[in-house]
Amino acid sequence: MRQRSLIAITAALSAGALTLTACGSRDSDDKGSDSGGTTVTIGVDAPLTGDLSALGLGIKNSVDLAAKTANKKKYVDGVTFKIEALDDQAQPSSGQQNATKLVADKSVLGVVGPLNSSVAESMQKVFDDAKLVEVSPANTNPALTQGTDWQNSKKRVYPSYFRTATTDAIQGPFAAQYLFNDAKKKKVFVIDDKKTYGAGLAATFTAEFKKLGGAVAGTEHINPDSKDFSAIATKVKNSGADVVYYGGEYPQAGPLSKQIKAAGAKIPVVGGDGIYSADFIKLAGASAVGDLATSVGAPVEELPSAKEFVANYKTENYKEAYEAYGGYSYDSAWAIIEAVKKVVDDNDGKLPDDARAKVTAAMQNVSFDGVTGKVAFDEFGDATNKQLTVYAVENGTWKSVKSGTYTG
Repeated sequence: MRQRSLIAITAALSAGALTLTACGSRDSDDKGSDSGGTTVTIGVDAPLTGDLSALGLGIKNSVDLAAKTANKKKYVDGVTFKIEALDDQAQPSSGQQNATKLVADKSVLGVVGPLNSSVAESMQKVFDDAKLVEVSPANTNPALTQGTDWQNSKKRVYPSYFRTATTDAIQGPFAAQYLFNDAKKKKVFVIDDKKTYGAGLAATFTAEFKKLGGAVAGTEHINPDSKDFSAIATKVKNSGADVVYYGGEYPQAGPLSKQIKAAGAKIPVVGGDGIYSADFIKLAGASAVGDLATSVGAPVEELPSAKEFVANYKTENYKEAYEAYGGYSYDSAWAIIEAVKKVVDDNDGKLPDDARAKVTAAMQNVSFDGVTGKVAFDEFGDATNKQLTVYAVENGTWKSVKSGTYTG
């Protein structure tokens, strides 16, 4: 998604809980002398506390599972993987601090995350300067891979940045096509939270909806720190809109939906992957029935390629669900593992001195059948898998309605 820190003490505490090795815990700079191998750390940056922690913990756990799986399989000969998970609380400043901390740990050869596009903006240069590869399972803002002028002239700025999620250049228009063509909605009220992810998603949606012939009944911006949206709800009711599109995340989208219905506008609230969480339904309450969300890829539970992931995740007894980005997080971590394997295999079974740079270079050509389908990257570092799914709230849960790709 996204744009989603904490002081150094909190980050350190978050990191300390997740040491994974085949032979027990060890410090991050330990070369694994007791097993004759090398320990490689995969960093994780995500909101592990705060409003978006449901998504962040799903990311962390899924990377944890990938590291455990690689160790059980002895997938990279002589290498034991562990993870170091840091909490960014969906704050760019904390994300940048975490990036600096991960760069300083020489055993870190790749990082999964972050969740939020605004956080990614603060981290990209730090990682790129260190030639440390970063693979996000959730960032969807097109500018992260294609430059700020991506609509007119695409230009890759940071060669170390990749993502397994597709972008809002596709997600917003995909939602617009579904609402206009399938749901027959013709008049939309557009709201966003003014953040990188939300505003960008709302903009791409609006452009496509108008292109299709739809009308925009009104636009508003919310304060993401607020939970009182009654004034906007009244404007929506008076606008005559037959649908609301919200660019933002579930902590605000849930109360917004509830208040719009309470104001008398019995119309669906629709958003992107930022609202696709069970917590949205909890916050929106019973009136959320019929609300819609788009999310990257196809439902993990329905993919034959994801059966092993779902079963193994359950076996590990993680306290939290893998949520919307579990499969993508596992695939992001596995992409790093594949790149490490390539570098080790090309260097007579050991890591070279310039391992970070070589892992980053190897990532460009990584290709494998992952949890979410075929995992590979284009010339910008974007996922080649462009599939998206529309979900609707039914009987207190999200149900898939339609999967496909944007046809622009």
